[in-house]
Amino acid sequence: MPRRLLPRALVLACALFAPTAQAQLRLPQLPLPQLPTLQDRLNSPLLRDTQRLLDRSDIADLRSLRLKHVTDLLQRHRDVLEADPHGNPVVRHEILAWQAGSAGVAAAQAAGLSVTGGDADGVHILRLPAGADIAATLQRLRAADPDGVYDYNHIYTGSGAAPAGPQSGAGKESLPPGPGAGAAKVGLVDSGIDRGHEVFADAAIQSWGCEDGSHPSAHGTAVAALMVGRSARFRGAAPQAALYAADIYCDSGSGGSAARIAAALAWLAREHVAVINVSLVGPPNLILEKVVRDMVQRGHLLVAAVGNDGPAAPPLYPASYAGVVGVSGVDRQGRPLPEAARGPQVMFAAPGSQMVSAAIGAPPYRTVRGTSYAAPLVAALLSLDMGPPSPQAARSALDRLARSATGVPPGAPSNTLGQGIVGASLRVDPSSFK
Repeated sequence: MPRRLLPRALVLACALFAPTAQAQLRLPQLPLPQLPTLQDRLNSPLLRDTQRLLDRSDIADLRSLRLKHVTDLLQRHRDVLEADPHGNPVVRHEILAWQAGSAGVAAAQAAGLSVTGGDADGVHILRLPAGADIAATLQRLRAADPDGVYDYNHIYTGSGAAPAGPQSGAGKESLPPGPGAGAAKVGLVDSGIDRGHEVFADAAIQSWGCEDGSHPSAHGTAVAALMVGRSARFRGAAPQAALYAADIYCDSGSGGSAARIAAALAWLAREHVAVINVSLVGPPNLILEKVVRDMVQRGHLLVAAVGNDGPAAPPLYPASYAGVVGVSGVDRQGRPLPEAARGPQVMFAAPGSQMVSAAIGAPPYRTVRGTSYAAPLVAALLSLDMGPPSPQAARSALDRLARSATGVPPGAPSNTLGQGIVGASLRVDPSSFK
């Protein structure tokens, strides 16, 4: 059982959590909106109506796929996961804190909480004692310390249909040398990569995340290949770039948490990686919002898939946070995917269906679909125009990419394509593998 905060540890806890003397941007401590639950979304008439558009053998119902995946996570990992009031999975008995003041520390002590980890950009993980009610405890902390930021440790999942294949296992790895000093850099926050795949034979990859070794996954392998992969039959968007890949899952039941995303982003910031792809989706989270905002303000470009819950679904995150480059998907004809999210969070669109990427096992290439696979193309393209992170360089890279976009009149972004379609030529068509 985790050790409780003792009175003599109060000075250390205050040192970890104390607000700085500088003015801080605070996140509003507002009541959580009454969002529809996951079950509400599965039963939605809008979802059922739109499902008819997807009843073709080559199109998966990605909305139901993700929501059922979330339900399955809660059932299979009930020892480490539970649901928040809206049905979203969170790490059991954990609350995230940022910039907690003395009142927050006192409230945490009174509730028997312990500090179990964190410190990624000031984010700390508070562990509840057995039997404590997480929702009631979170409410007490927010009431006691309105200037601090507290939230659940939400779980985020992939936003596309990954090629089938083993989700774990070591396998033979090819470990290329580290990136050269002048190489373009691009970051990835996702699941593990099968570095033994032929598309990564010459790739420069730096890894972070799993202390117990490699945990290749279908989703991470496919996304990474679209960014930096290259073989005789396949080419990603930027095979010359150095990939900095963070595995935030590591085959753990609590993998993909907001705390792990924050820690991965902190690593990428230390490595001065300017463009970072996050093909993950989940609910709004105050801690993750703060981390993302700080990264954007420092000149990083965070590229995120807008998700596949449909045009009428509530916004998904991190794509919907201010400053994030939200990416939707289009088919071979440049038509928006019917399952892709719509709204002002869409900044660009890129190929997201009728395309091939690397897969684990045999065959080594399979079709993929979803906004998960459009976002890495945009991230890789942006990385070619970015050096170290800077707000000016980020604006210039976005402007250049927008000038190359098609399908939308200049200066008139739409809720379906944003500034327009980019990277259309990067789609690796399944017909080329016949």
